[in-house]
Amino acid sequence: MAGDKWTDHDLVFTTHLGGPIERTEDWKQWKSILRQAGVRDVRVHDARHTAATLLIEQGVHIRVVQEILGHTRVTTTDRYTHVATLQMKDASNRMDQALWGTP
Repeated sequence: MAGDKWTDHDLVFTTHLGGPIERTEDWKQWKSILRQAGVRDVRVHDARHTAATLLIEQGVHIRVVQEILGHTRVTTTDRYTHVATLQMKDASNRMDQALWGTP
């Protein structure tokens, strides 16, 4: 859309003319998204933890989550994931089934 005004800097995130964004621009946009969504204020980094946890909860293999987050080691990815209440309930139900045969 910028036409001949576009300057290619081989960047992923750019201004509308292709130049680098200000270092705080993504932070400002993140805060705006949170306000518009009506959710509590959190760091962008917190969203990475949430994404990792939700992916694991949906059954995505941890190595895939590792690739999505760009981690070199899967142990780093493992630290990003958190055990959710539903996972704990599922584990409890499975143990109950294994021990007592209760559906």
